[in-house]
Amino acid sequence: MTIEISKEVRQQAISSIERYFLENMDEKIGNITAGALLSFFVEEIGPVIYNIAVAEVQERIQTHVMEIDLEVNEHAFQYWRKYDQAKKK
Repeated sequence: MTIEISKEVRQQAISSIERYFLENMDEKIGNITAGALLSFFVEEIGPVIYNIAVAEVQERIQTHVMEIDLEVNEHAFQYWRKYDQAKKK
């Protein structure tokens, strides 16, 4: 699986990496170096983050599916219960 990043997002990420190095590492890195670093992290760590996100989405969807079951479940054999309650009134 390849993680695709739009050109605009990629450029923003590269700018962010350049700024991070300048402010935190006291080192200026160029556009090409920052782009290579971004590519490395996306390829190496991207799938880990992706898999975590997929697992979280699956968990949330499963929770919603369980809630749907509770909301739409109909109890069987209710005729006599309703009949007896109506008789008491």
